[in-house]
Amino acid sequence: MIPSSYPSKEEIARLTAGMLLDIKAVDFNTETPFTLASGLPSPSYVDCRKLISFPRIRSALMDFMACTVMRNAGLEAFDNIAGGETAGIPFSALVAERMALPMTYVRKKPKGYGRNARIEGVMTEGQRVLLVEDLTTDGGSKLSFVDAIRDTGASCNHTAVIFYYDIFEGTTERLAEHGVSLHHLCTWWDVLAEARARGAFDAATLDEVEEFLKAPRAWQEARKG
Repeated sequence: MIPSSYPSKEEIARLTAGMLLDIKAVDFNTETPFTLASGLPSPSYVDCRKLISFPRIRSALMDFMACTVMRNAGLEAFDNIAGGETAGIPFSALVAERMALPMTYVRKKPKGYGRNARIEGVMTEGQRVLLVEDLTTDGGSKLSFVDAIRDTGASCNHTAVIFYYDIFEGTTERLAEHGVSLHHLCTWWDVLAEARARGAFDAATLDEVEEFLKAPRAWQEARKG
């Protein structure tokens, strides 16, 4: 069903942050930092993939995502919803259902046999495609998916994520240079605010996480190795 109620951006951010905390998709650990895919340390970690196991929460968040992109881009702005392999696939299917649109997904690289395709499903020339993912850190991984979509003759000028880090400079600018607008539900700042409001972690941990969020590269440089 297409959502007809549009909560404010601030309320969506607060509720989304709370839901991520509710299911322990967010963790803060300053004593033993997490290692990111880059190999650098981080006192914060988010796992949006956990959402698929919580039907009430995932339903609410997919309503929020549909509302967000329809409010920001328009109710008739898209012809196809594409998910990025792999985390974006379930969320793109759920958003496509809500927006009554076809769903496709984009492989990270050609599968190497058969049609050697990167696009699975039906995507046609001229379609306006929304790329859906679980999260973005600096926006870099989105560009490969966008290029694969554009190679079909379709357009892709928007990407939507549940979680946007919003701590690394140049993310929205990098996407904008590629002709892509970013839509998101919440950021680390929203999660930090909600964690403080709930007392979800001790004050010293939250203070250290805030130090990281304000200057992530400096924090990482001081602690790597």
